[in-house]
Amino acid sequence: MVFEEIVASFDLQTLFQLLLAIALGALIGFERELKRRPAGLRTHMLVSLGATIFTVVSLSFDIQPAIVAAGVVTGIGFLGAGSIIAQRGHVRGITSAATLWAVAGIGLAVGIGEHLLAIVGAIMIFAILQLGRLEKFTGEKGYDSVL
Repeated sequence: MVFEEIVASFDLQTLFQLLLAIALGALIGFERELKRRPAGLRTHMLVSLGATIFTVVSLSFDIQPAIVAAGVVTGIGFLGAGSIIAQRGHVRGITSAATLWAVAGIGLAVGIGEHLLAIVGAIMIFAILQLGRLEKFTGEKGYDSVL
């Protein structure tokens, strides 16, 4: 295929999906970046974008897209596991791992065209992450921080 044919066959819907996935991943990643977490802005943008790309591509296969979605979820599980660190009786990185997993879900939703679900989901994830401010205010830390 010639470059011009590739560009001509690329539709605006796909471009919108890719940009939406990046934007929603950035929303979550920006919050993680502000808290100086290792999985920050770029990581969350890439996870969301990658999940969207895999989903969009899987829709053109003769296999069920659910198989590709299961592969994405499994792969993100390994990525998330790498962000969890246990030391001195405390576990760090569980929230980062969970946000990576959730952002992959956002990317999958964008990839199948469920844009409203992805947007509402991203807003909910962002709101949940703000509960950390409540922990600082009350001085209470949840059970997830103690081994």
